[in-house]
Amino acid sequence: MNTEELKDLSFEDALAQLENIVRELESGRIKLDDAVSAYEKAVALKQLCENKLQNARLKIEKIEVSPQGEVGTSEFSVPEA
Repeated sequence: MNTEELKDLSFEDALAQLENIVRELESGRIKLDDAVSAYEKAVALKQLCENKLQNARLKIEKIEVSPQGEVGTSEFSVPEA
């Protein structure tokens, strides 16, 4: 799987593939060469997931207006129940 194919994956699909690779590697029933290739793909998938999460976090910001009327943003947080 090349970089082009990876960038088109959704977060959920990338995470599912990463979980499958981890299970396969943990089973110990994979040839060394295949394990190395799977590990390299897992690293790329992990980076993709981290990037997608970071981008989502940056998009989710709370817009605030100060008492002086200035508009700004702050980190969005969900109140604890």
